[in-house]
Amino acid sequence: MPLRILVVDDSEAIRQAVRSCIETHTNWQVCGEAENGSVAIDMVRELNPDVVVLDLSMSVVNGLELAREIKAHSPRTRMIMFTANSCEQLITEAESAGISKVVAKSGDSIVHHLLTAIKDLFDERNAA
Repeated sequence: MPLRILVVDDSEAIRQAVRSCIETHTNWQVCGEAENGSVAIDMVRELNPDVVVLDLSMSVVNGLELAREIKAHSPRTRMIMFTANSCEQLITEAESAGISKVVAKSGDSIVHHLLTAIKDLFDERNAA
């Protein structure tokens, strides 16, 4: 069964780039995209994704608030924060909100780090 992934970012270009990377893996499927946290909450309830890749800075509901909502309503859904802000304080806050991994949107190997984080969650799911 493929890993079902919801991509949440206010930038359409980022959503499309993440989708393109994810779709290179046959065992992964983008089940939906959301442009803000409010839409994402409804989509998580409807689609029940295995993983949510989410941004921190979004309108309506930010990434940390979204993570807390997802954790409350769908505790088995794993989350990866894909953000331009990846300081130690944010990582600590993200982990306490239920986020499994924080991946920076900057650096030479952005795609590699995001795909590695998804692969790690996929491997954890299959080992359980």
